[in-house]
Amino acid sequence: MDAAVLIVVAVIILLVLFVLGRAVRIIPQARAAVVERLGRYSRTLSPGLTVVVPVIDKVRPLIDLREQVVSFPPQPVITEDNLVVNIDTVIYFQVTDPRAATYEIANYIQAIEQLTVTTLRNVIGGLNLEETLTSRDQINGQLRGVLDEATGKWGIRVNRVELKAIDPPHSIQDSMEKQMRAERDRRAAILNAEGVKQSQILTAEGEKQSAILRAQGDREARVLQAEGQARAIETVFAAIHAGNPDEKLLSYQYLQMLPQIAQGSANKVWIVPAELNKALEGFGRAFVPPAGAPSQNGLPPKAPTAPVPPAPPAPPAVATPEQTAAAEAAAEAAAREAQQAVNDAASSTPGGERPL
Repeated sequence: MDAAVLIVVAVIILLVLFVLGRAVRIIPQARAAVVERLGRYSRTLSPGLTVVVPVIDKVRPLIDLREQVVSFPPQPVITEDNLVVNIDTVIYFQVTDPRAATYEIANYIQAIEQLTVTTLRNVIGGLNLEETLTSRDQINGQLRGVLDEATGKWGIRVNRVELKAIDPPHSIQDSMEKQMRAERDRRAAILNAEGVKQSQILTAEGEKQSAILRAQGDREARVLQAEGQARAIETVFAAIHAGNPDEKLLSYQYLQMLPQIAQGSANKVWIVPAELNKALEGFGRAFVPPAGAPSQNGLPPKAPTAPVPPAPPAPPAVATPEQTAAAEAAAEAAAREAQQAVNDAASSTPGGERPL
C-alpha cells in the first residue's frame, strides 16, 4: 500500500514538472516566437519569460530578428550586347514581422535568392558590358528597390544589395587587358610627347632669352667701345690742336706709319697714297734751314734773290728724227729701270707681295 502511494505521488510530481516545463518558455533577446493554439495563430512571444498552456498552445521555432547576410553563388547573366557574365550578390535583410515571415512565405531565404536572380537578369539585360562594370551603384539601387517592394508583404526588409564580383568571359578579359594596356601605352606616349614638347619650348625660350641678352650685351659693349673711341679721338684731337704741330712733325709721323701699314702676311698689295709726295717734300724742307738762320759752315746765308719772272712760252720746236729716237730710247731705259726696281722690291717682301 505504501509503495503504491509513493509511485502515484512520484508520477504526479513528474507530471507537474512536465507541465511546468511545457508551460514556461524563455525567449532570448532579438528573437521572436509564434504561438499557435489548437492549430491557429494565437500571438507572438517577445523576449523574456512567457507562460503558455501546455498541449493546447504550440510554440513554433524561434525567428531571428537581427539583420542577416546571405551570399548567393555566382549567377550567369546575359548583357545587352549578348555577353555572359557571372555575378555574385550579397543580400542584407531583416525580419520585421515574424507572423508574416512564418505564414506568408514557406522559405523566405530561398525566395529572396530566386527573386534576386530574376531581378538581376532583368536589370543587367538592359545594360552593356561596360555599363555593367561601371554602374554598380545603379544596379544595387534597382535591385534593392525591387526586392524591398516584393519582400515587404513577407515581413522582411531588404537593407542593402551588393554585387560582390562581376566576372566576364576569359576572352573578354584578355581583350579588356589588351585594350587597357594599349590605352596606358597611348597615354604614356602622349605624356612623353607633351613632356618633350614642353622641354623643347622651354629650351627654345631659354635660347631666345639668352640670344636677346647676349645681343643686348654686345650692343651695349659696342656702344661703350664706340663712346670710348670717340672720347679718345676727341682727346687726341684736342691734344694735337693744343700742341699746334708744324708740317715737319706731321710729315715725319706720316713716314713712320708707312711700315706699320705694310706689316702682316695678309698684305699682298702695297698701296702708296698720293700724299706721299707732299710728305716727302715737307720732310725734305725740314733739312733746309729757314731764312736768316746760319749755315753749317758758319757763313751767313745768302740773301734771298728776287723771284725771276717766268719767261714767255717759246714757240713749239719741231723735233728731228734723231731727237725722237733718243727720247724713245731714254723712255725705254727708264721703263726697264722701273721694272727692275719693282722686281727687286717684290723679291725682298715676304709672300711675294707686290708694291703699287
